[in-house]
This record gives sequence, structure tokens and C-alpha cells, in this order.
Amino acid sequence: MKILAMDSSGLPASAAILENGTLLAEYTVNFKMTHSQTLLPMIDTLMQMTGTRPEELDALAISGGPGSFTGLRIGAATAKGIGLAWNLPIISVPTVDALAWNLYGAAGLVCPMMDARRTQVYTGLYRFGTDMEVLMEQAPMALEEVISRIHAAGGPVILLGDGVPVYRELLREKLQVPWQEAPAHLNRQRAGAVASLAMHRLCGTPVPGEDPWQIRAPELLIPAEKHVPEYLRKSQAEREREARAGMA
Repeated sequence: MKILAMDSSGLPASAAILENGTLLAEYTVNFKMTHSQTLLPMIDTLMQMTGTRPEELDALAISGGPGSFTGLRIGAATAKGIGLAWNLPIISVPTVDALAWNLYGAAGLVCPMMDARRTQVYTGLYRFGTDMEVLMEQAPMALEEVISRIHAAGGPVILLGDGVPVYRELLREKLQVPWQEAPAHLNRQRAGAVASLAMHRLCGTPVPGEDPWQIRAPELLIPAEKHVPEYLRKSQAEREREARAGMA
């Protein structure tokens, strides 16, 4: 099974190719270039460097949101275009789940925090055992509420995501359980994690004697034209439009 994955939910632009549990290639740029400039050239480079032909791919995996509204739209448009051109289905992976998957096997709690502005973060709460246990599904949330949820679950906790440096001083002041930040190579969105979690969810737990990379959850795959990003909240433009309508 071979998956082409992409993530454009935040500042990093990332693409990866995963085959039967092996990450063949990953290309991530965490710099101030628009995803419309970077994503397609990165995918083209990965396809060429790995000698991958479109007909060898089984699916596209995309970080489906939440995240930057513009970034998610660019990623969705790119995935739809590739999916329609190459006749490939899409699996949408929740962005916060994929961030947590970077730290698969970590002890204690894992809490991604993506800066959502307006004193909120996109977050979730996870614990790893034989699999990833979702203690709190991804949602936009005020930082004070996130801290309260961490205290209720009990520490220690590893934090990651671009929201951590934004609120680091408040976290130092308010968090009452042992905590640490994930290392630099694991603390941002990565297409390799999107691809790995997508394959894990598509293939599930293999039965002895069966192909471990056989698709066992085909219902997770959708036609390219049906993919819609998961924003989780309204954009600023929508809020401003509603406010103007309310004042009229």
C-alpha cells in the first residue's frame, strides 16, 4: 500500500510518501512562503526522487483541519486536483490527531496546541498504550480550559505545536503538573505523521496470516471531490459579516 500525504494546516508545508509502513520520503518547509508556492513543487520532487508513478499510489492522505483557513483551502484544492487527475481517493486525518501521532509511544499525556488566535488554541488530549487513546477530541479552546483539562487528567504532559511558544509564560505560571515541550523535529505538523496515522487507521489490526497493509476500513476513503476541510469554527471574515448583518 502506498500513500501520498500532505499537510498545509499551519506555517509548515509538508509532503510525504509512505509505502507499507516505510517512510520513503518527506519534504517539510517551515518558512514564510505560501503553500501555493511550495506544495505542488514539493510533491513533484518527492515523486521524482522516489521514482513513484501516479498509478502506484493507493490513496491521498491530507491533514483535514483545523488550522489556517487559507492553508487548509490550499491543501484541499491541491488534494482534490491530484485526486481527480490521478483517480485517487482521499483520507482526511484530523490535524491535532496527526500532531499527537508524532509522539507515538510517549509516556504520560500528549497535548498538541495550535495557535488559533483570540486567546484560543486548537487542541486535544491523548495517551499512548497499545494504540493512541483520544482523551479529548480536537477542538478550539481557551488556554485556561486546556490547563484545567490537563490537571483533571493528571500529568506529566508533553506539549507540542506552534501555540506552545505563544503561551509559554502562561503555561509556566499556571500548569501544576510536570511538563515539557517536544523536541524541534517533532513539534510541528509533518506529512509523515499524517501518512502514518492514515495507514494505521485504514489498515487497522491485521489478522495473523493476512497482509498487514490490506485496507480494512475502506469507509474512511472518500472521493476526491467530496473532501471538505474541518475548520471547527467560523473564519474572521464570516464573523465580521455576521456582525455587520446583525447591526443592519
